[in-house]
Amino acid sequence: MSIGEVLAHLRVDFPDTTISKLRFLESEGLVQPSRTAAGYRKYSGEDVARLRYILTLQRDHYLPLRVIRDELAALDSGGAGGAGDIAAAEAPIASVDRADTGRLRPALVAVGTAQQPEPLPDPADVVVHRDDLLTRSGLTDATLTALEQYGLIGQRPGGGYDADALEVATAAARLAEYGIEARHLRAYRAAADREIGLFTQLVAPLAKQSGPAARTRAAETVRELTACTERLRAALVRGGLRQVLGR
Repeated sequence: MSIGEVLAHLRVDFPDTTISKLRFLESEGLVQPSRTAAGYRKYSGEDVARLRYILTLQRDHYLPLRVIRDELAALDSGGAGGAGDIAAAEAPIASVDRADTGRLRPALVAVGTAQQPEPLPDPADVVVHRDDLLTRSGLTDATLTALEQYGLIGQRPGGGYDADALEVATAAARLAEYGIEARHLRAYRAAADREIGLFTQLVAPLAKQSGPAARTRAAETVRELTACTERLRAALVRGGLRQVLGR
């Protein structure tokens, strides 16, 4: 499979995947596709299953790359569900390694090459107009206006809303079902701004480096940082409500 075919296949379940990210994972030594005589990457079914494993660990378990690298090394050295068995497998392979991580490892799935889905647009390039945003999120126009007033949602410089704005709108619509209004969400804007300031200090040096690899590394660092803070926030809220729930 070419890198474009791999991207089309993975974006069905991992829509934020980009060619830059696939190249970045290769530069980190997490996957090593073969090369054609002309120098083009050629991914095997085993390579695609390996990428799927990596992306699942990132998305569902919030693991940083250094931990994922250790997970893959354990598999490559003969651990259960080793990467060498992926291409020959006809059914998903899963294993549990609670001694090391306490988490269920995601399935390693063999991938065919028969028919690949059409590529999906990069989420960063998504442009959603106001009416479409209201329809897809379930927000009312008045609530969207309030969210904009409180700085929780903003339009792109060229007009329209991006994928993150749609995500905020969808979450706000669900919260509204519980009686949580836009004014109640101002604290989240303030907390996000503090995180942005903190993370900017960490990723700005990477972002200023030249070359797509540096920018991809900066984006990956942001993803890992936000995943960690999401887990931290969720744990703090659960802990704070434990007494209320009588647990």
